[in-house]
Amino acid sequence: MTAAGATAALAFDAVTCTFAARGGGERYTAVRDTTLAIAPGEFVSVVGPTGCGKSTLLNLAAGLLDTSSGTVMVDGAPLEGLNRRAGYMFQADALMPWRSALANVAAGLEFGGAKRAEAAPRAREWLARVGLAGFEDRYPHQLSGGMRKRVALAQMLILDPEILLMDEPFSALDIQTRQLMENELLELWSANRKSVLFITHDLEEAISLSDRVVVLAAGPGTHPIGEFAIDLPRPRDVAEIRLTPRFVELHEAIWQVLRGEVLKGYAQAKH
Repeated sequence: MTAAGATAALAFDAVTCTFAARGGGERYTAVRDTTLAIAPGEFVSVVGPTGCGKSTLLNLAAGLLDTSSGTVMVDGAPLEGLNRRAGYMFQADALMPWRSALANVAAGLEFGGAKRAEAAPRAREWLARVGLAGFEDRYPHQLSGGMRKRVALAQMLILDPEILLMDEPFSALDIQTRQLMENELLELWSANRKSVLFITHDLEEAISLSDRVVVLAAGPGTHPIGEFAIDLPRPRDVAEIRLTPRFVELHEAIWQVLRGEVLKGYAQAKH
């Protein structure tokens, strides 16, 4: 929730998104009548069954999809076209294989008109901030999965976006690397708090990272059915926080809402 009178950094106001079916069949409504606001500096995670429409919500926030009805608002103004105030981190690597780590991180600045001599030192600094000093000249195929995620994180943050849109960015990593990346993200976020909309299917990850967790219904026509304030103290270590009694209480409360939707989603997938 945003504070009284505060303008949300990102808001969905009664948003519905419907897709035309292939071959002229029934239209498919991925998101229906969804209202949700993310406050400036707030870290919000969205969880829901596989295929429920979580990524559709994120693509609407990025301006990659248009609403069928309702409005996406950015800093109080309706979003038109791409969301230039947001950075997007995808589930799959979006690194350019022909560019080194340094060149990948500098790419956004260069595409925005910065000269290479200006972009390179800033890219070098961001690689150091994500723990990749000394790896500037490596190409994506020479980096581990966790290293590639660090490059992608630096690639997003170097542009200093006001809003971070993150679509299951760590889901392909092993558990140890994943927890390292989650702590890395929290450390970078706490230094200069951005508004974050984080999509994940992992409830433990959502609770560990967030100020608030929103639960979506099974699709079609997904919408929020539960919202939980995460009152765990910060700063957090994502491995240690999961051992605390309050974490277990929160996990149990959210799972009570999420469990039925996961079962619905599973049943739909079998048909």
